[in-house]
Amino acid sequence: MKALVCVEPGRLERTERPRPDAKPGHIRIRIGHIGICGTDYHIYGGQQPFLNYPRVMGHELSGRAVEASSDGRIAAGDLVVVNPYMTCGACHACAIGKPNCCENIAVLGVHADGGMCEEIVVPEANAYPAEGLSEKAAAMVEFLAIGAHGVRRGRVRAGSRVLVVGAGPIGLGAAIFAAIEGAEVTLRDTSAPRLELAATALPQARYELVGQEAAGAYDTVFDATGNIKAMNAGLQWVAHGGAYVLLSVVKGDLTFADPEFHKRETTLLASRNALKEDFEHVMASIRNGNVPIDVLATHETGIDEAVTNLPLWAEDRGTLIKAIIRV
Repeated sequence: MKALVCVEPGRLERTERPRPDAKPGHIRIRIGHIGICGTDYHIYGGQQPFLNYPRVMGHELSGRAVEASSDGRIAAGDLVVVNPYMTCGACHACAIGKPNCCENIAVLGVHADGGMCEEIVVPEANAYPAEGLSEKAAAMVEFLAIGAHGVRRGRVRAGSRVLVVGAGPIGLGAAIFAAIEGAEVTLRDTSAPRLELAATALPQARYELVGQEAAGAYDTVFDATGNIKAMNAGLQWVAHGGAYVLLSVVKGDLTFADPEFHKRETTLLASRNALKEDFEHVMASIRNGNVPIDVLATHETGIDEAVTNLPLWAEDRGTLIKAIIRV
């Protein structure tokens, strides 16, 4: 089968690999579309820690079941979304219903070979029926679920004032799902072109350049910058009694003044990955027409052409929200 392999940082190859073997309790999926994530660009650029090369990237996946699942949820030919978080099911986090932060988690395309290929085999529980979605839309569910999970963690409600710092795909996903909850959303970034691009997907939001911010405080602030300085600075925008939700994961130390943190009775939350209910919420929202899928999918390529296009997009994502690989 065809596979796109990152052989080493800065080097992609489209190769042939054996089709994966079937396993008990698993389901074979013929991959149709793959969303390219910031993690994939980091793997290509050599900035992803704790990763072994060569690696088949890709964890934003949709495809068709090759055979039916043993529990009858999925029939052969059904469109499915893949939950790429492989969990142990035995650790404390899994036992309390939080497999998104499993102590032994392995993410497809990062800790194990992923879905930039023609077929993949995953546990049946990691395949979700995606009836009513296009294959392209289904490949965008995973990254949107990360934003939806953060919004649920932050307990965003109708009428609340929400600030999202960082207008990349994850930040835009959080902004979209905060707006779905009825929040008044402000999206902030250092890049005017990125804000203009985000405004095509969520025109009802308010947009601000860093350095030109309006005064004010917010019930919930989300950081999606991937920048430790921005993460440390974000507390200043949280209203008294508000919440600060960190979607970003970076190397570095969080530091802020304890008196400010305490006098606001701030709730500080990390948000990692997503849960099944987040995937289901995203799929329902897409079916209901509440997510501008066609606007979010700005770039598309085939698996052969991705050898050339992925490196180009890694260098310049100024006009890109989400790129999709067709298989």
